[in-house]
Amino acid sequence: MTEGLRERKKRETRQRISDLATGLFLERGFEAVTIAEIAEVADVSVNTVYNYFPAKEDLFFDRSRGIVDRLSRWVRGRDEGESAAGAVLRELRAEVESVSPRVGLMEGYSRFMAVIHDSPALKARLWAVGQEVLDNLDATLREEVGAPPGEALPSLVAGQINWVHQTAMAAISREMMAGRDPRAVSREVLVLIDEMEALLGDKVLNYAVRGAR
Repeated sequence: MTEGLRERKKRETRQRISDLATGLFLERGFEAVTIAEIAEVADVSVNTVYNYFPAKEDLFFDRSRGIVDRLSRWVRGRDEGESAAGAVLRELRAEVESVSPRVGLMEGYSRFMAVIHDSPALKARLWAVGQEVLDNLDATLREEVGAPPGEALPSLVAGQINWVHQTAMAAISREMMAGRDPRAVSREVLVLIDEMEALLGDKVLNYAVRGAR
């Protein structure tokens, strides 16, 4: 569908507010910046900021909107004959191998993470985002295999798959904050992913294979 003029202007306004807010957060820290200051810099009202971003934390994590359903998207898009874990491992390896900014392999990522580490509110939101990722994956696995609500296995498998993803992301964050070169971190995290895959049992690696009967 073609984007209308009104929709385009709303999208551009939202992006401008987000970009300006991110610049302020990186410069001064999350806690030191107020919504009123963001509104003033963006030349909009405080109510306009809240219309686009219900909470201040939403402004900081606006660029990460796709994270919440990332694992679920990868599972739903798995190939014929591929398991849920296999799809996540394949996609995660591809992101890391390509030194993708989507997984934090970029210059400047350390500044972004430093703001989070200095803010209790952002650390709490990041934890909540991680829980959403896990809950979404759990729900997706149940839907994909037709599991009844009380069955424990989808939750157990979701936890193992999420562990691989979270551990890889934590390693990237830690090494990038230490000032490492993204390409060197990429190579090391690929080895880490291989090691984690070797620790997964057959039940996890062969769960929710597309096309299996």
